[in-house]
Amino acid sequence: MSTLVETDLAPLARAACETPTALWNDSADPAELRRSIEFGAVGATCNPVIAFAAIKKSPDVWGPRLRELAAEHPTWGESQLGWEAVKELSIAAARLLEPAFEASGGRNGRLSIQTDPRLHRDVDALVAQAVQFSQLAENIIVKIPATATGIAAMEEAAYRGVSINATLSFTVPQAVAVGEALERALDRRAAEGRPEQEFGHVVTIMGGRLDDWLKKWTGAERILTGPGVLDWAGVAALKRAHHVFTDRGYRSRILSAAFRNHLQWSELVGGDLVVSPPFDWQARINENGIPVENRIDVPVPAPILAELETLSEFRRAYEVDGMTPDEFEDFGAARNTLRQFLDADAQLDALVRDILVPAA
Repeated sequence: MSTLVETDLAPLARAACETPTALWNDSADPAELRRSIEFGAVGATCNPVIAFAAIKKSPDVWGPRLRELAAEHPTWGESQLGWEAVKELSIAAARLLEPAFEASGGRNGRLSIQTDPRLHRDVDALVAQAVQFSQLAENIIVKIPATATGIAAMEEAAYRGVSINATLSFTVPQAVAVGEALERALDRRAAEGRPEQEFGHVVTIMGGRLDDWLKKWTGAERILTGPGVLDWAGVAALKRAHHVFTDRGYRSRILSAAFRNHLQWSELVGGDLVVSPPFDWQARINENGIPVENRIDVPVPAPILAELETLSEFRRAYEVDGMTPDEFEDFGAARNTLRQFLDADAQLDALVRDILVPAA
């Protein structure tokens, strides 16, 4: 382990300046994103949960805009209007990231927009929407779920020239399956002489949501673990996936999301990967002066990993062949997160309805 040279920079800015570890903001909220860029952020994300929160947070902006959209498109329903707001929010955030996009040649400066979770069972619909979203701005990267259906859609969309970010992804086998699919897409493009470019593909592991699921699973199974052991599960999966990607030479990067503790940043510093904390987590990391050390190659403490590996559900998430693609959608964290995404879609529909048809 090497400690980086001390400077006056805040921790996130130091890591962004002195290591290959890229910081992205886990929100497309424009006020938060502007501040995160000051911390060194070179990317951001939007999904139904984030979009709903951002629109609800700024009723003075989005109330009038949604009424304008309804007047412009008198036959559109709540869902179409809500998703148009998601697109506009994403385009505005993408504009803020254009300098980082240009400076990195397209590797960073990306705004992730998620495909409609209601399409999760339909490869063709996911591909069509991914292509459509990719045309919103040059620096858009499209999120597709890491299920068997979604991975097939990712490969086809990437082949067609869409920049990809895997979502609904919590485990090493999911990340590896996505990494392999993106390699196939890139190889297909090269074999056909299609233009080469930097797509900036990333493969998310929602480490905190893996921790959440294992805590729920061990509780249901009445399994007791040592204090804090389960808080390392997501970190262990992220470290292992990054090392597999590096060893195999995949042309995509791992992305750490769904923060539950600072380890999901501090234990990954030094890796050529992306960390995407919510803005409040970024502020707290800086405020608490979390040490900036090159820790990507430092193993998870052996006693902690040994205890984690006694858990069959962790082994499914940690081993490269722990699950088959057909099992990805039924993994507990995937089911719970997909339900949350679908619920956020419904909440966004309800928010639009309340703006357009307020109760008498």
